[in-house]
Amino acid sequence: GPGALGQTREAELRAAAAVLGLREVNFLDYVDGDLDQADPAEAVAKIAGHVRRVRPHVVVTFGPEGAYGHPDHIAISQFTTAAIVAAADPSYVDSDHGVSAWLPHRVSKLYYMTATKDFLAAYQSIFGDIVMHIDGVERRGSGWDDWAITTWLDTEAHWRTVWRAVACHRSQLPGYSRMENLPEARRRTVWGVQTYYRALSLVNGGRAPETDLFAGLR
Repeated sequence: GPGALGQTREAELRAAAAVLGLREVNFLDYVDGDLDQADPAEAVAKIAGHVRRVRPHVVVTFGPEGAYGHPDHIAISQFTTAAIVAAADPSYVDSDHGVSAWLPHRVSKLYYMTATKDFLAAYQSIFGDIVMHIDGVERRGSGWDDWAITTWLDTEAHWRTVWRAVACHRSQLPGYSRMENLPEARRRTVWGVQTYYRALSLVNGGRAPETDLFAGLR
């Protein structure tokens, strides 16, 4: 049932976080698949509370298209973007979700995760088409044009760590074993670069591609 699946997903996420060396994982207590039905004010307040408490320089979330139209991904993108604005506003209070316990905090940079067309083609050649049907409408991942991507990170040296973290999510996607022995060229396409869209920056800008999420902050 949903409860057992939730426990499985939580355990998988904690295992992946441990592989990546993350110091903290927090859950907002929403059921997987129902986030877009959550009360927006409540969800934004929960995230804004964490932003004020942790006080990050950089925040990363899904893009407005939700990668491939996934309602949960779209919802968390909207909630997180709104929470960044709320967390910086001294007049924003919500005593029910811990926001008021922390001083306002202004995030310096907000990024949306992106997928290049080459990445998506390589990924779908392994797992098949990424497609959902929502409200009778087909939603399909199409990838971002390269010119629209602001930030390109060289992650080639870290692909084995990334693979170990991804492999923790056994209940999410079938066929992970197919990724363990990818040809070198395919592996480089899938794991060698991570791309993002810089949606907000108070410290830099312009057309030149970034190679560092913390550019302008170091």
